[in-house]
Amino acid sequence: MKTSDFYYDLPEELIAQTPLQRRDASRLLHLDKVTGEVRHRHFYDLPDYLREGDCLVLNDSRVLPARLIGRRETGGAVEVVLLRDLGGGVWECLTRPGKKTKPGTKLIFGEGELKAEVTDSCEGGNKLLKFEFQGIFLEVLERLGKMPLPPYIKTELGDKERYQTVYSREVGSAAAPTAGLHFTEELLDKIAKKGVKICYVTLHVGLGTFRPVKSENLESHEMHAEYCIVPEETAKTVTETKKSGGRVVAVGTTSCRTLESFANEDGTLCPSSGWTDIFIYPGYKFKCMDALVTNFHLPESTLVMLVSAFAGRENILNAYAKAVEEKYRFFSFGDAMFIE
Repeated sequence: MKTSDFYYDLPEELIAQTPLQRRDASRLLHLDKVTGEVRHRHFYDLPDYLREGDCLVLNDSRVLPARLIGRRETGGAVEVVLLRDLGGGVWECLTRPGKKTKPGTKLIFGEGELKAEVTDSCEGGNKLLKFEFQGIFLEVLERLGKMPLPPYIKTELGDKERYQTVYSREVGSAAAPTAGLHFTEELLDKIAKKGVKICYVTLHVGLGTFRPVKSENLESHEMHAEYCIVPEETAKTVTETKKSGGRVVAVGTTSCRTLESFANEDGTLCPSSGWTDIFIYPGYKFKCMDALVTNFHLPESTLVMLVSAFAGRENILNAYAKAVEEKYRFFSFGDAMFIE
């Protein structure tokens, strides 16, 4: 298959720029992956589609306020996005303007409470920065950092917590696992009371998740690696669910990729951790996931390919066309789908 097989036309005005006031008030498109039938609901209706004995798997990663606006010591504005903690105060970062942040460049953020020096350049144009600060780095970031919103969102976010899920706890993502943004504590309680088991995995989302597929041939695309964890309790819950005939419902493509990276052939799980660069596209045989809660994804992206692998390319493109027709809101702050 070709990358262009996953293109769809999206009017720019349907790209959501801000979250809805109420998280679970977003719309929910229900897609039957067998028949292709589409129904239009709201996210607060999700419990209607879940069954007693099902297992809901959520990604509990928390987004770093990893976007820093500062200046070069010699003058001139600079923007830095933290990508990967290499230890000892050194981070791999995306810097703008890249040409003005050569090794040896010194940077200042805030009133000087955070400083950095560019120590090296990486393949692909990223830079290594060595940070200097007093106290706890995460606390400094909370004061100075902004959320690293995707490039298609042009509106500044008023409340940082709206780019976090209500259950986020493991700090480390450069972008939110956005399918989970629709959940409220009340909705999770309602789901649990229905007899659905709720458990968590961790996958720290990298900015590579927004990297376009540049090769027309799918097999030539190299996925970015992301670190993920399957805790013992989650492995036990998922395994029991599979053995008892319940469904494993992944919330988001990040939860899906974590489950599929570590699942045994029969869909059961063992406690695991490590890096994954799994690339799921049509032809992939799912081992663990039975249903998926997901947002609407960019044309020709690896995420559209993943949902197409699960539900069929024609079903997905037809559902997306109906969502455009019904003026659904797209991407990170947009509406959601439930595919079963």
